[in-house]
Amino acid sequence: MEAVLGAAVALLDEAGGSALTFRALAARLGTGVGTIYWYVSNKDELLDRATDHAVGAILDAVDEQPTSDDPIDDLRAMAVTLFDGIVVRPWLVGYFMRNTDVQGNSLRLYEKLGEQTLRLDLTPRQRFHAVSAITGVVVGTAADLGVEIPQDLLDGSVDRDAFLDRFADTWRSLDADDFPFVRQIADEFAGHDDRDQFLAALDLTLAGLRLQAGA
Repeated sequence: MEAVLGAAVALLDEAGGSALTFRALAARLGTGVGTIYWYVSNKDELLDRATDHAVGAILDAVDEQPTSDDPIDDLRAMAVTLFDGIVVRPWLVGYFMRNTDVQGNSLRLYEKLGEQTLRLDLTPRQRFHAVSAITGVVVGTAADLGVEIPQDLLDGSVDRDAFLDRFADTWRSLDADDFPFVRQIADEFAGHDDRDQFLAALDLTLAGLRLQAGA
């Protein structure tokens, strides 16, 4: 099973969900398609188990992190680790926590995040909303970064800075009365770093949690 899941993750890393077929996986393993059915019953189960296999490495990294006296700081460290694990494997976005009956590692990671909220003065509903918000920031931002890259970036005809500048220049030329905000942040957009933007969103979310918990 480990070999099957390792090969499935490798195919997903190379070309996403569309690349993972039973035929491609059998070819990668040097076996017949029928052999794969000994381990999983269909492609959905294969995707869920491959996702859980990949999330296992993220969970191991989270388990290695020391616990501090501040549960919100610990939540931040866990969330950053989850983000770093997903952003290099954007295909995870579509399947993370999709089926926790199969994805035991995903459920345990969700539990690890939730346990930090047990250290805060919150109601069960507030804890649920807090972890939902944090995972939403992590997975949502990673999903945005994993969208299809424009062709001119892929083929190298323009670099990232020039690509962003193209839009920023348009924003700067907009009418100041109609688009005061967009004009003001055009320079920030042009030079922004995606990971910094994620960290800012995460910190805003955690600041709200800290206020809610009176921590």
